[in-house]
Amino acid sequence: MDANDTRRQRTARRAGFTLVEILVVLAIISLLAGVVLVNVAPNLMMGQQATAKAQIKEFSSALETYRLAHGTYPTQQQGLAALVERPAKEPVPANYPAGGYLATRTLPPDPWKRPYLYLVPGRQNEPYEIFTYGADGEPGGTGADADISSSDP
Repeated sequence: MDANDTRRQRTARRAGFTLVEILVVLAIISLLAGVVLVNVAPNLMMGQQATAKAQIKEFSSALETYRLAHGTYPTQQQGLAALVERPAKEPVPANYPAGGYLATRTLPPDPWKRPYLYLVPGRQNEPYEIFTYGADGEPGGTGADADISSSDP
């Protein structure tokens, strides 16, 4: 065996990582991921609430356009679906536009993947109310679980 073979064997034995080194790296990565998650999670919840508020404003704007075109808001039975497809239930609008009243052809769910709720009249005697129950899907709540409504200031 010559000197080059011996040197190659020593280098090959030292070339990999030991199990302890890999575990230390995994522990550091896990620790960093935990710190990032703790700092980012509250912002994610705020983003979902902001998305819900923006979607509700978009629905409200589309409902106003619907009312101007047809003289009335969609009934509770017709629901928000009347903004994306011509209602089949009375009163059926005569001059419903081909593209509906939203930019999308389907009604988007809330950020928690549940349908928005639509009441005619609203709970505070407004002409309509669009709302979602927040992250927990239950009435009431605070923080991420708070209800978000078109009636909110």
